[in-house]
Amino acid sequence: MKLKDLNIPRCKRYSGYKPCIEYKNCLEDGCQLDDAENRIGKKILIVSLDALGNVLLNTSVLKSLKEKYPESTIYWITQENAKNVLYNNPYIDQTFGWNDESRMILRNIEFDILMNSDKSVYACAYANEINAKQKFGFLLNKDGKIIPANESAMYNYRMGIDDKLKFRENKKNGSQIIHETFELKYNRDEYVYCFTNNEKKFIEDFKRQVKYNKNKIYVGFNTGCSKLFPNKKMTIKQHVTLIKELHEVKDVRVVLLGGKEDTERNLEIYESFDKKTQKEILYTPTNLGIKNGACFIDICDIVITGDSFGMHLAIALKKYVIAWFGLSCWTEIDLFERGEKLIPEGLECAPCWKKKCPHNLECIEMIDLKKICDLVKKYSLMKFVSGSKN
Repeated sequence: MKLKDLNIPRCKRYSGYKPCIEYKNCLEDGCQLDDAENRIGKKILIVSLDALGNVLLNTSVLKSLKEKYPESTIYWITQENAKNVLYNNPYIDQTFGWNDESRMILRNIEFDILMNSDKSVYACAYANEINAKQKFGFLLNKDGKIIPANESAMYNYRMGIDDKLKFRENKKNGSQIIHETFELKYNRDEYVYCFTNNEKKFIEDFKRQVKYNKNKIYVGFNTGCSKLFPNKKMTIKQHVTLIKELHEVKDVRVVLLGGKEDTERNLEIYESFDKKTQKEILYTPTNLGIKNGACFIDICDIVITGDSFGMHLAIALKKYVIAWFGLSCWTEIDLFERGEKLIPEGLECAPCWKKKCPHNLECIEMIDLKKICDLVKKYSLMKFVSGSKN
């Protein structure tokens, strides 16, 4: 065979390095795996780098993307710490971390479609570099300014520069906005997050370890948030007050949840209780990473949380979510009828997206702890009356 006779299979499994199937020569015998699932079809690159919660929310486009382009290969580039959020996702063919090698590889592929969800200078600069026939989302202009790549991205673009639209007028949730930006049909599809078999085993082993009782309601407290916006969390005093109240509710067991940035905070909350109460609180490790953190959330029936990655994980895992909001935009979050959003009614300065509060964190002071307790009690009653507790 000569170079001029080379016919490279347009198959996802073909690498050009070794056979797809042992002792089968695709170049001479033709592709052995030629079907709709394995054909490359449309090559689509999604650029979604920043904020773990946004990366997870953006997985909600995958079902409609596959419906629009059923024969396609989906590539996704994200920050290294977000790769685990996408791991084992059945819709994504290849996930790339944000590093020199990945960026180089993707720059050398001819894509049919690029979809950039991020309004950051470096994401948009990279989107400019990608060779794609169509581009959706956001790019950079010749002055280095962020601009929309397509007409349907205009609403999303305006959300970033028009406070009145973002904070007062917008009624669309984040998933709807990103569907519109990418010109995909919005069917209110849920996030896509999938456990591996090993993680499912980890969950069951942990349940046995903590003597999980299916007749109890497990209430998870996602106590913290990212360091970028530290005012998305309750005070420690509020957490302790709420846990004390819920600890007295029949058949409720409290679960402390959090990431490595919440280690000291969770310990302080835990040590606020006497030894007897501590034994009845499930204190989950905070240093085992995103994937194991999701496993701990999965044992919960209810998750009480601020607007954080933990909230998005709880939504993805279809938990009953009680979420409070202050500085962030509650209209952009969809709980899919599984939970309730607590918002600071009548507070003129909220939402604001300020990293530092000039008003003594009134939005946090306004969190209705009694309402949270009442919602937990109501959920518990309905769950047991319906007999649907697993």
